[in-house]
Amino acid sequence: MLATGMSEPGVARHVSWREGGNPLAVLPVSGVFGANASGKTGLLKAMDDMRGHVLRSFRASSPTAGLRRRPFLLDTSARKAPSRFAIDLVLRGVRHEYGFVINDERVLEEWAYYYPKGRSATLFHREDLAVEVGATERSKGRAVAELLRPNSLFLSTAAAVNHQALLPLYSWFERNLLLAEAGSRVLRQALTVNLLDGPADRERVLEMLRAADLGISGAKELRPELDPAVKEHLQKALRILAGEDSEAAGEDLPMYVQSQLRLTHHGSDGDVDLDSEEESLGTLVWFGLVGLVVQALANGTVLLVDELDASLHPALVAQLVGLFQRPETNPRRAQLIFNSHDATLLGDSVSDRVVGRDQVWFTEKRTDGSSRLYPLADLDPRKEEAIGRRYLAGRYGAKPILSQQQFTAVAELITSGDDS
Repeated sequence: MLATGMSEPGVARHVSWREGGNPLAVLPVSGVFGANASGKTGLLKAMDDMRGHVLRSFRASSPTAGLRRRPFLLDTSARKAPSRFAIDLVLRGVRHEYGFVINDERVLEEWAYYYPKGRSATLFHREDLAVEVGATERSKGRAVAELLRPNSLFLSTAAAVNHQALLPLYSWFERNLLLAEAGSRVLRQALTVNLLDGPADRERVLEMLRAADLGISGAKELRPELDPAVKEHLQKALRILAGEDSEAAGEDLPMYVQSQLRLTHHGSDGDVDLDSEEESLGTLVWFGLVGLVVQALANGTVLLVDELDASLHPALVAQLVGLFQRPETNPRRAQLIFNSHDATLLGDSVSDRVVGRDQVWFTEKRTDGSSRLYPLADLDPRKEEAIGRRYLAGRYGAKPILSQQQFTAVAELITSGDDS
């Protein structure tokens, strides 16, 4: 998310990261493009997994259980190799580094450093169960080390005992890296429904619905006062989405959540309320995104979106990305990281480019099934380059290798059967 000299004017935000230092130029949006099964979703899920380990490793895991993770499964040696997660972020004007290494059974290493005056200072560093704590709240850090389990992160354990020096870092993971994917759409709809309760959030949600030109004039939330089961299901959906509840959503949760939703449409004889099953998939996809987008822009957080263009018109997708790009609509410096197949976002000229040259990343599947992630900026594209057209032509890689001959052979096989 660091800007380069290729950044479009006015897009990068300048963020202070240490006392007396020059600010960093940080991007509000990055998009990942590539063929199907090339690793785009895996990249976002890795970020979501990191968040999940931080939030749940102490609270939700049994002391004798292992760690749930997603190793690379197409290589036998990689299945057993540890997984490493690391993030570099700015908290309250100070750069922080945090990361950990895990295998199926335990945490092998974990670290947190910060740079208040430009030089690295240790918050803690852990090797297995041996922990070196920094000078800040050292006695509290030692108390956390006494509670540490092999399968729990030090940061998660520290948050459970209210370690003040580490709470801001833990809280960052609570608010950030929420992943919008197909499997969480109903949970995200529950969030949007819940925002209808507050007057300010309600108006923001309704404006987002109206702006999408879906014919929606309003939304109603049905929450019967005499049905506590409905309330509990909605609250459970919100807890799962927030990472506070690791249980599966359950088959009945979609029914409870969507039964609470009525969208109002303009009709020839006035407004008409429609049930969720009468809405188009695109409308429900947009409704499931609106809550997270409203929260991200209001709170200045990082939002992850898988398949941003799924069931949405390219013009609507461009407007959504633009909300994060423009300082006037994103004054709190929220960030959007998404993947997409929509080449119109790349543009064929500067004037129709939705994301800048240094905001574009590609994934490419190697012959062994692993993924290569690389930025467009490394390919040194010209300012006036027709990026969208060149991407579709495979000039940057990241394109599926398809054989018309194979498709023709399949079609002939399908149609050559005996109709009798």
